[in-house]
Amino acid sequence: MNIPNSPIRLGVNIDHVATVRQARRAPEPDPVAAAVLALLGGADGITVHLREDRRHIQDRDVRVLRPVVPRLNLELAAVDEIVGIACEVQPHEATLVPEKRQELTTEGGLDVVGNEAAVGKAVERLLAAGIEVSIFVDPDPRQIDVSQALGAKAVEIQTARYSEAKTAEAVERELDALRTAATHARDRGLAVHLGHGLNYTNVRAVVRLPGVQELNIGHSIVSRAVLVGMERAVREMKEAIRIG
Repeated sequence: MNIPNSPIRLGVNIDHVATVRQARRAPEPDPVAAAVLALLGGADGITVHLREDRRHIQDRDVRVLRPVVPRLNLELAAVDEIVGIACEVQPHEATLVPEKRQELTTEGGLDVVGNEAAVGKAVERLLAAGIEVSIFVDPDPRQIDVSQALGAKAVEIQTARYSEAKTAEAVERELDALRTAATHARDRGLAVHLGHGLNYTNVRAVVRLPGVQELNIGHSIVSRAVLVGMERAVREMKEAIRIG
């Protein structure tokens, strides 16, 4: 349960630093160096997604990051190979996410209700390895309830529909959905995380939602870092979160 007025953690997703590297199969930019700079800028943790197709983050990145960062959140699909790597590396937290080869980025929350057996098996293995488990879900009370029943300690509620809303009415509608979902999760003892499509402007409304403990933000920060550097980009996001 969130402590009232406690600072919201910022997890910086550095996948797209690796995307630039993999475009040339070059040694740089190194995601580990980016992670160190993000931490110097005030990041509370680092998030990476080890995909089955290894399109950006590589196994080496995860293994090197683990002893370097104070809080490593590993996003992964509920598949045996990647769950096995997580159990070996032991990140501080594992976030189960959906994954499709053809998508540019994660398109929505994990359908925990429709994939209960596979998700439950992954959660069981991760918990047995001593890893905190979060599940990335749509702002849907049913998905939250099943996530809790399977043993997750947190849910990351996806903010894509909010982030992509084009009108004031749509923004308010999606904020209401996030508010309802966050309250539902908090009331059931789950830690509440948010992420997907958040940027320096739209983050200011979500930090006022009830019980939010952590935000995971990647593309916006990496894009800003190209222009001003990673440390400054993270400091600016931390300030946006602070002032709300």
